[in-house]
Amino acid sequence: MFEGSSVALVTPFDKNGNIDFKTLDNLIEFHIQEKTDGIVPCGCTGEAATLKHEEQKKIIEFVVGKVKGRVPVIAGAGSNSTEEALDLTSFAKKAGADAALLITPYYNKPTPKGQFLHYQKIAEEVDIPIILYNVPSRTGTNMLPETIAKLSKIRNIVAVKEANPSLDQVSKIISLCDITVLSGNDSVTLPILSVGGKGVISVVANVVPRKIHDLVHNFKEGKLEEAREIHYELYPLFEALFYETNPIPVKESLALMGKIQPNLRLPLCRMGDESKEKLVRILKDLKLI
Repeated sequence: MFEGSSVALVTPFDKNGNIDFKTLDNLIEFHIQEKTDGIVPCGCTGEAATLKHEEQKKIIEFVVGKVKGRVPVIAGAGSNSTEEALDLTSFAKKAGADAALLITPYYNKPTPKGQFLHYQKIAEEVDIPIILYNVPSRTGTNMLPETIAKLSKIRNIVAVKEANPSLDQVSKIISLCDITVLSGNDSVTLPILSVGGKGVISVVANVVPRKIHDLVHNFKEGKLEEAREIHYELYPLFEALFYETNPIPVKESLALMGKIQPNLRLPLCRMGDESKEKLVRILKDLKLI
């Protein structure tokens, strides 16, 4: 159910910094039409860190209502506070989300035991499929493969979004348990698929959803050369969307494509001129603008 290409959806804001639900509606339809396999609102790319919890809940509810079961909705519901994550996960369940994506607690840097207890508590109290989210570059801590394997024994912990780009880490996870591994970095999606990953929760799919879908599905269908061609075609874009902190470049790209306004919430700000010039060249090379 949670395989393939899911998009780590941006949160569009209007010029006053409010959530632009009309544009969000359009983005969802764009992804449905372009064969995105799952919608993931309110993750890191969705600027969850600067959303109020009530805003986050409104977005989750809106996305579930708009998607209407056409693809799975995986609600970003993580926090470095277990009680806050529990509240958001409970709401995701109530709103009808198909799963919850829970980032490893950040800043307070719990031990492996603390990480296990955090996820265990939420999984036991909310009967919803849970996808772990390991992203050391943002949280300051890596969730060990052994911890992930131990958590995989909990019935409703079904997958991990692995954004540690180490193939050793992914290989160790898969060798220890049968949890579904999803790439959290577009640039290593193809290598992760090659060692047993099942898909990606993608930033780049915001811009080229059909291409990311085709990369994953070509691989799954044994069309390895076709998947490899897409990987190398998009590799400059994989790099460009991280010239500056995500989601600055992806929002700039979508604005240049006419799909959103390029608004972010402080402390994130507009892309610098030098980075933008390089981004524009890549988008033009790919005939996206």
